[in-house]
Amino acid sequence: MSEQDTKLKILITTDLYTTETNGVVTSVRNLFDQLTEMGHDVKILTISDSIHSHRDGAVYYIRSVPLKVVYPDLRMPTSYHRNKLIQEIIDWKPDIVHSQCEFFSFQFAARISRITGAPIVHTYHTLYEQYLTSYVIPSKRLGDYLAKVLSRQRLKRVSTLVAPTRKVENTLQGYGMQAPINVVPSGISLEQHHQRLSPQERLQRRRELGIRDDDQVLINLGRLGGEKNLGELITLFAEARQTEPGLKFLIVGDGPARPALEQQAKELGVAKDVIFTGMVEPRQVQNYYQLGDVFVSASTSETQGLTYIEAAANGLPLLCRQDDCLDDVLEEGRNGYEYTNAEEFLHAIDAVIHDEKWRCDAARRSEEIAAAYDKKAFGQAIENIYESVLS
Repeated sequence: MSEQDTKLKILITTDLYTTETNGVVTSVRNLFDQLTEMGHDVKILTISDSIHSHRDGAVYYIRSVPLKVVYPDLRMPTSYHRNKLIQEIIDWKPDIVHSQCEFFSFQFAARISRITGAPIVHTYHTLYEQYLTSYVIPSKRLGDYLAKVLSRQRLKRVSTLVAPTRKVENTLQGYGMQAPINVVPSGISLEQHHQRLSPQERLQRRRELGIRDDDQVLINLGRLGGEKNLGELITLFAEARQTEPGLKFLIVGDGPARPALEQQAKELGVAKDVIFTGMVEPRQVQNYYQLGDVFVSASTSETQGLTYIEAAANGLPLLCRQDDCLDDVLEEGRNGYEYTNAEEFLHAIDAVIHDEKWRCDAARRSEEIAAAYDKKAFGQAIENIYESVLS
């Protein structure tokens, strides 16, 4: 869009905005920042973490109540129609509504779209099959069926869909979605992740966490939920420690699975070597990535996995359970390894921690790969989709 073009009024709706360690929140914040920088008038409509609605600048929070019986930290709005903040947005008359979640805030998006005539662009961030079987429905077959049917029904009137990876595009096509699907990787703030700790500061921060100067540190950063499969990583770490006593496992983040993970580490005899930092501020995450030597993940629930890209941008090799969302982020043998079983994981650990030259080469390659995910390219691609929909 040229400088002569009229800026757009863009409403972003999302169930999540205040959660610190979450890929959806990171994507929404980066999109908001980039679209605003490009000159558009952008507002965010989200769910309050209290029973009160309020506005904070361009962010509108709608009152809600907790719904923990379904999912930890989930909240349900108590006001869909008679709310002055909703009416304020309707009177503002957005040109585009860009929804980011399929549940509660999507009802706001649908209503505002119906009243104002603004088309809906929807980004599909989450593959719900594993969430349903982890928190709601024990039957995988029923969970898969419900994810397909409910997603298709919910999104049947959107103008276009955005998928962050080919993995999500293939899933949506399997659901039978009728709307066009655009593959646009979510962007990250490369400027933040190009900041580097000095060698002295890195050593000092590691020492404060009980990490010796010659320890090798596996790191995972993100929300601690059952769908992230961190229990598998702790089991594999305990096995690796039997032959590699200089290993530590740094887990950055918080969530409902933390008590069980801490108990598991105790039972496996590695509680002193598995370090839980708790939640960290988003502007500090690069400092934590850089305390690690290898980024590890066992999740197969990711649609894109922004933490993989952030880790790569911070110069970390990747060791992750095989998943289609890694296709453009992890180059086997060059900047990391994928595993499908314990033997492959342990073999990769042995190869990585004993080859310093490979780690240095892998760090450079990770940084090169991450460069393709700059949030400026993300913002431009989304703007192009808006223009296409409006035309």
